[in-house]
Amino acid sequence: MHISAHLFSGLLFVVSASSLDAQINAPITIPGIPNRLAWHGVPKHFEQLPNGFVIESGEKTDMYRAPDHSYQVHKAPRLMFAADTCFILSARIQHDFAGKWDGGALLLEADSLNWIKFCFEKDYQEKHRVVSVVTRGISDDCNSLEFTEKFAWYQLARVHDVIYLYCSGNGTDWYLVRTLNFAPGKDIKVGFLAQSPEGKNNRVYFTDVQYRAVRVKDFWVGN
Repeated sequence: MHISAHLFSGLLFVVSASSLDAQINAPITIPGIPNRLAWHGVPKHFEQLPNGFVIESGEKTDMYRAPDHSYQVHKAPRLMFAADTCFILSARIQHDFAGKWDGGALLLEADSLNWIKFCFEKDYQEKHRVVSVVTRGISDDCNSLEFTEKFAWYQLARVHDVIYLYCSGNGTDWYLVRTLNFAPGKDIKVGFLAQSPEGKNNRVYFTDVQYRAVRVKDFWVGN
């Protein structure tokens, strides 16, 4: 809660269009992430903060492959880096929930047909919803917990082919949302996503970012 006050009190470093182009074309380093990051998809805006960063998506940005094949899109700005075979990634995600399906997410991706989007999303009831989308050619979309605040902590852990998804209201006490096997047979990248499928844009704040190349010891509690 204190972080959100800082974020909106003029501590942002505004990036010009030319500077944004330079950042998109060059690897990016983020405190808390030991590996360099690179863009997949183009953000509308990007800002680095003292305690994190902002990804702003443009309009009609999304990643989803509907089970009935009626909607298939792979167009959302993602800031990604190479994933270790075992790791724990966490971040505080915040946005305004202005447009339907607006969201910020942690993402695990092998290619356009194989990925996991762990999203903090404005759902069809206009709730602030924890949503996990597991895609193997077709998306398996699951709605989970609701948060009343516009922020929540998310955590994604990998132990070889097993993936654990967690959320938290305080960044300390983790709730296990989903466990699954994900073995696409390709190198996997992990990172951060912003989307606005039906809105004009969505500015997502990622703070308290932590990445550890370790194996989760107790998957029930997320550490």
